[in-house]
Amino acid sequence: MGENIDVADTMEDVPVVTLRDLVVFPKTTVYFEVGRESTVRALKEAMNSKQLVFTVAQKDPAVENPGIDDLFETGTLAEVKQIVNMPGKIIRVVIVGKERMKLKFLETKDGYLSGTLESLPETGDTSYTLEMVALVRGIRDLFQIYANENGRFNHKLIDEILKITDLDTLVYQICSNIPVSYQVKQKILSEDSVIDRHEQLSVVLSREIGIMRIQEDISKRVKEQVGSNQKEYYLREQMKAIHKELGDEDSENDADKYIESLKKLKASKKVKKKIKDEIRRFKLTSSSSSENAVIRGYIETLLDIPWKKESNSNTDVVHASGVLDKDHYGLKNVKERVLECIAVRAIKKDGQSPVICLAGPPGTGKTSVAKSVAKAMDRKYVRICLGGVRDEAEIRGHRRTYVGAMPGRIVTALRSAKVKNPVMLLDEIDKLGSDYKGDPSSALLEVLDSEQNKHFRDHYVELPVDLSKVMFICTANTTDTIPKPLLDRMEVIELPGYTSNEKFHIAKEHLLEKQKIANGLTKNQLNISDRAVKIIIENYTREAGVRNLERKIAQICRKAAMEAAKDADCRIRVSERNIRKFLGTEKYTIDMANTEPDTGIVRGLAWTGSGGDTLEVEVNVMKGTGKLELTGKLGDVMQESAKIALSYVRSVASENLPDKYFEEHDVHLHVPEGAVPKDGPSAGITMATAIYSAVTGQKVRADVAMTGELTLRGRILPVGGLKEKILAAKTAGIKLVFVPAKNKKDIDDIEKEILDGINVKYTQHAEEVFKEVLVQ
Repeated sequence: MGENIDVADTMEDVPVVTLRDLVVFPKTTVYFEVGRESTVRALKEAMNSKQLVFTVAQKDPAVENPGIDDLFETGTLAEVKQIVNMPGKIIRVVIVGKERMKLKFLETKDGYLSGTLESLPETGDTSYTLEMVALVRGIRDLFQIYANENGRFNHKLIDEILKITDLDTLVYQICSNIPVSYQVKQKILSEDSVIDRHEQLSVVLSREIGIMRIQEDISKRVKEQVGSNQKEYYLREQMKAIHKELGDEDSENDADKYIESLKKLKASKKVKKKIKDEIRRFKLTSSSSSENAVIRGYIETLLDIPWKKESNSNTDVVHASGVLDKDHYGLKNVKERVLECIAVRAIKKDGQSPVICLAGPPGTGKTSVAKSVAKAMDRKYVRICLGGVRDEAEIRGHRRTYVGAMPGRIVTALRSAKVKNPVMLLDEIDKLGSDYKGDPSSALLEVLDSEQNKHFRDHYVELPVDLSKVMFICTANTTDTIPKPLLDRMEVIELPGYTSNEKFHIAKEHLLEKQKIANGLTKNQLNISDRAVKIIIENYTREAGVRNLERKIAQICRKAAMEAAKDADCRIRVSERNIRKFLGTEKYTIDMANTEPDTGIVRGLAWTGSGGDTLEVEVNVMKGTGKLELTGKLGDVMQESAKIALSYVRSVASENLPDKYFEEHDVHLHVPEGAVPKDGPSAGITMATAIYSAVTGQKVRADVAMTGELTLRGRILPVGGLKEKILAAKTAGIKLVFVPAKNKKDIDDIEKEILDGINVKYTQHAEEVFKEVLVQ
């Protein structure tokens, strides 16, 4: 290792060589190259003096001009043995480590670093003892195992290291030759005790041995896998050749495409395994066999289902409100519920999607609302029409054992949407049928149950499909025909008919512009006055929705388009004066209230599928045998109401009538428009008032209308359809309306514009009505 050099406890002005990624140990010879100017000068200065340098590692190799804080405190005093100039201003250096020392002070001197060093005393007992012998043997054995596992050490070097008997020298030689990071080596160098250095090195060697063994295991497995893959590749190439000879090359190509699609598919391991198994079966079948087509269809279905793919919902409540208001006028309850759902989703991302059922008459915008909801939430929209569906397989799909089997409509809709969280409209859910093939409404119980639909099983797919992210919106004209268990799973929102004012706004803000665009008219070519729009609503349509209103506006636009085709510069104005030219004679007239009080004639209020209506109940009393004659195509419930009304009147009016009056007189009750079927209990108070007026001869006020179910004791029970009934009364010019007292909560929900000009009185008993409406 060279001649001995006396080292003082403190040394000054020692040239410092800073090293990157390298640690020099005492009693070792190290070869390295340097190119940094300060390092080159330090080495040359050493060669001109005592040939001693202090080698110390940098904490961060990237630092170009390190200071004392950028260097480790412990380094090695070394003797420079040789310097060789290389091309490119690089010097190759050979040094021999002498002793561990501590850097106390660092300065720059004549372009190189110079430092003050302090020797580091060796702690612990380093004398030759049995313990030291044991430590030497232990580290030798460990290094032997390490060298064997590594397989890259020179055997001559191994032999030289194993011959060393001094523990300190052995530790330094092993540390200098093993390929570990400079931080690990620096940690060993910094230990003041040879025992501690031995312990640190033992830990490092043991860890490296473990890592190399793991690497070897991994390498073996990889080689086995590569061998297996090569074998599989060879066999597949043979199979391709066989398929090509048999004419089944298309199946093989399709199988490769399916495998590529499977790699890109986001799905669970269970789903991917199922698809992989089916692809394997597909490869083994001939392209001419029927089973090949069945498997092909099944694989394509599974690959098309969005197992884990979903779109990002827009949870901006202000944006959603703007979209809903732009697309639809009114519908306050529906909009509020949708905005509530969006607000909850903005706060709780994994919340359950609601199942909403929009119930109302035709043409009130139920289907178009679902489209607007999807637009407001930036979700995909799919529609499933359930009208007339009678087979349970339409919902759950057919089992694959059947010829021509296919998935149900729910899975088909998901495939169409390509995401697992669309807005799915189940249209006309009240018109589901059932027969010997099953009950589709029962199959929908699982689909619409948020606790069950996370694992919906389609008979065709045979794997659980997650429907929990789907927002279901159902539509129905009535909830009466929907089975109770199914109805219980839905949140029903009633969409009553539009008022005349709402229809006017819808026509002006939506329908007119829509039809102008549909018929190629510009904004200036056609103008319909407000009064003309109101006449169309009142005299040309009679409906709860706006479909016929849109048809009438479309009819006007078509006639205007004819004029525009003749003269592109024409300007057409439709007003109340010329509206007949476009729509013909008026179809409907409003049955206005009578002008004078009359006997036996009372105006009732009715709810119809197209909105509210008023109907007169007429009663005549004549000599007879006490019969009750009912005409006007009355239903069973309405006939029973008429009998109850007569029984009540007999019980309260007998005192003011001659004896045996009812036994000697017949009562004939008629409701006009005899061809129109009528039913329901809400005309009970109306019929009782008409009968009481007819038998007592007292007249009934002409500006009064009423509704309510009557009991035998004269109590008036609540009824439905109040909004439509009040609107019909207002249209007919009625000033006073009697409603059951228990319907007050329903009246409170009616818009103020409908109640303006009408006096609503609440009543609990028929006698209260008689006192108010009967005049002498």
